[in-house]
Amino acid sequence: MTASPTAPGLTIGELEANYSLYCKAMRLLIREGKSIAKVRRTVCWQRLEILHNCLPSQYREPDYLFALLQRELKAQL
Repeated sequence: MTASPTAPGLTIGELEANYSLYCKAMRLLIREGKSIAKVRRTVCWQRLEILHNCLPSQYREPDYLFALLQRELKAQL
């Protein structure tokens, strides 16, 4: 079972297994100072969006994660 047409060949299980990598990628993009508009065009954003759309009770929206990670980074500085 594929996750979506935007992630050909990937299953939900594979997306779930790589969730921490997608969050790490987003964290690095935020640390680099990328705008939310630029981050929305990345693979990590797309994969996080697929996870949220398929399993909304388990995975937050990428917008929420972006804000949370951005706040976390600012608190560390």
